[in-house]
Amino acid sequence: MSPIPPTIALRPLAPPHLRIAVRGFSVLSRPPPAYPHHVPLTTPERILLGAGSAIVSLINPRRADMIATCGETTATPYFIYRLRDAMLSDPVGRRILKDRPRITSKSLNLEKMRAMRDGTVGREYVRWLDREGVSPDTRTQVRYIDDPECAYVMQRYRECHDFYHALTGLPVVREGEVALKAFEFCNTLIPMTGLSMFAAVTLKKDEKKRIWDTYFPWAIRNGLQSKEVINIYWEEELETDVVALRERLGIEMPPDMRQTRAAARKAKKKTEKTAPPA
Repeated sequence: MSPIPPTIALRPLAPPHLRIAVRGFSVLSRPPPAYPHHVPLTTPERILLGAGSAIVSLINPRRADMIATCGETTATPYFIYRLRDAMLSDPVGRRILKDRPRITSKSLNLEKMRAMRDGTVGREYVRWLDREGVSPDTRTQVRYIDDPECAYVMQRYRECHDFYHALTGLPVVREGEVALKAFEFCNTLIPMTGLSMFAAVTLKKDEKKRIWDTYFPWAIRNGLQSKEVINIYWEEELETDVVALRERLGIEMPPDMRQTRAAARKAKKKTEKTAPPA
């Protein structure tokens, strides 16, 4: 995976009208890429790609490529700059932007993390990966964000997503992804995460009830009250007690979704067995 090259220096905070420059070009005079894999888009291309990827993502939430495309095309011109500025305003966030760490199976020693004591961030993260059958190498490379520094911010958010799962205990089932996206939207304001909340309409009846009654209220409350999770230097927190990290960030654990779903299935089967024949 090719790294996104760092900019020469971190830019200070500046008014949006000074930071955001709209370059005029057409499909016949496209500028060269600003970093590996970068694809500059015209405004009409960005709008069409954003709308199309959002529709496909809602129809088929398993299309990770479309979710990634939607995230990138809808994050500019404002939202990704806001998230970048949130990192620049935080001392840990500034170090992350300076160091440009990547989260992959090569950068993380997963075997060492499996040997960590129970309750540490590293142990909980790798336990979650093993339980859900997930790899840190599946995150799509950013392509459609023009600013290299902001492209790294999006890449960092994307690669930290599984740590958010491990921190909250939410599984990768559709219900869990919708709940986590709601938390991420309230915490990061990335539009794609907010759009993903509409996937709640595709859930089953009992799942919808849990989302609206339990997990959306939890996500909104914790996403707004907690510190910005983009500023967590996960590579330096692997030995940290996960409960202590949650307390430091101001994040409450939601009800265990896997246990809740299992209990609901068990109760449904019991009801079906005891129901009189038609």
